Amino acid sequence: MDYREQYAFWLKDEYFDQATKEELRALDGNDAEIEERFYKELEFGTGGLRGIIGAGTNRMNIYTVRKATQGLANYILKQGTQDKGVAIAYDSRRMSPEFADEAALCLNANGISAYVFESLRPTPELSYAVRKLGCTAGIVVTASHNPPEYNGYKVYWEDGAQVTSPKDVDIVNEAKAVTDYHDVKTMGKEEAIAAKLYHVIGSEIDDTYMEELKKQIIHADVIREMADEIKIVYTPFHGTGNIPVRRILSELGFKHVFVVPEQELPDPDFTTLDYPNPEDPKAYTLALKLAKEKDADIILATDPDADRLGIYAKDSRSGEYVPFTGNMSGMLIAEYILREKKKAGTLPKNGAVIKSIVTTNLTDALARAYDMRLIKVLTGFKYIGEQIKQFEQTHENEYVFGLEESYGCLVGTHARDKDAVVAVMCLCEVAAWCKKQGITVWDQMLKIYEEYGYYMEGIHTLTLKGIEGAQQIDAIMEKFRNNAPASFGDLKVQCLKDFKKNEVRDFATGKISETGLPASNVLYFELENDSWCCLRPSGTEPKLKFYMGICGKNMDDAKTKLKALTDALVGMI
Repeated sequence: MDYREQYAFWLKDEYFDQATKEELRALDGNDAEIEERFYKELEFGTGGLRGIIGAGTNRMNIYTVRKATQGLANYILKQGTQDKGVAIAYDSRRMSPEFADEAALCLNANGISAYVFESLRPTPELSYAVRKLGCTAGIVVTASHNPPEYNGYKVYWEDGAQVTSPKDVDIVNEAKAVTDYHDVKTMGKEEAIAAKLYHVIGSEIDDTYMEELKKQIIHADVIREMADEIKIVYTPFHGTGNIPVRRILSELGFKHVFVVPEQELPDPDFTTLDYPNPEDPKAYTLALKLAKEKDADIILATDPDADRLGIYAKDSRSGEYVPFTGNMSGMLIAEYILREKKKAGTLPKNGAVIKSIVTTNLTDALARAYDMRLIKVLTGFKYIGEQIKQFEQTHENEYVFGLEESYGCLVGTHARDKDAVVAVMCLCEVAAWCKKQGITVWDQMLKIYEEYGYYMEGIHTLTLKGIEGAQQIDAIMEKFRNNAPASFGDLKVQCLKDFKKNEVRDFATGKISETGLPASNVLYFELENDSWCCLRPSGTEPKLKFYMGICGKNMDDAKTKLKALTDALVGMI
């Protein structure tokens, strides 16, 4: 059926409720909007679903959620693991509780138990719960840091990580095979509870999750000593982090934690924010105001599903608060862990640090300095989780730290996804250690740069919405793929890694080799002088992302080099 036929089907068929039909009738005459909603199915990709909430095949609604879940249920039944059940969590977004229940009741109608959190919980706690409960899979209803009109649906497997190849493709294929909405099963909630298929979980998982986090503390004595001196401002951006972050800091003894009152409670409209994203400087307006009032040492912010952390820290020279990128905050934690564990003799000799390919090369320098194995993976924390699983199976390496540039990292192996709750805890330990040394967190960051090199990274994003936008993104990628530049400004290209073609092309010799990583529509240019740039379409938003990194002699030199590389790249688009 074309988009007009799909529109007519949704209007007439008895399967769809009256509220859905009324929303669609209001679109009569708006052909562009009708086409946008029905020109395709909302893609159930390797990470799950994500889209704008609304009626239509290309929207997040109870019908697209049920359909995706039926595909997941079919896969689980074929695996024969249905008796293990599925854990489900959700965030503070519009329709999140409803979508969680729709997923649970679809699973229940297929004879699969669902363990649903009693109220909103962070994504990393779901990752933990899957393993703790021994479930075959997990679902998180969240759109992470997307604007308020979005929601999403992420699928995890029994190891607590988002599904990877070949399971991800197999699940996607099962979802695509569900073509008739009438084949999707569901049942009433009371009936599911009576059949002991729908289970509610809560504090028992919270308690054990908190205990796992505390195991990552290195110097509890330093925290106790400095807990009354350090001042912390925290904002959960109206999301899931409020309760677990406050709880862990309180139980560790931190006495001066000030939560931004306007952003404390869940709000699906994110009223105080343009965009609930720790990368957005405007999101910190209220937190910065409170920090200045309280003379805080650090500002911490978690995104709505609390898997990403943003920070500001005071510059002791200027007294102003300085923003940290995800690369910077990740390196601050990593350097502390490596240094202090080495001092204590607890750093494993076969330790490994894992990063995504678009993450700072400062990671490489740190790993070399501490004789850690460095593993590079594609963007997506599921690939870091996959490495942890392999370590457990082979014992070849022991996981020490993993991070992505997108403000996400994981300390410990209690979860298999990035965890902003444990990151908050670790950063507060770092801040306490710095306070004891008479320096700020920003002072410590500068020391790291001075010792290992002034690595600096940037990102340029093109937002290209709709059908035409998707075509433009494809065209730009093909332009750089088929007509690879020999240089970016003054920086010569040394090699091009085309992960879609599984090719690494050495520009000096012309030699072609394999990337060694899964196929993905990503182009990575290694440049001279420890510089690089990378192009990839976002997997969750209508965006094309350009990442870049350099290494400077000092801060000013790094800024100059990064601007020159950014300008050169933008000029080629």
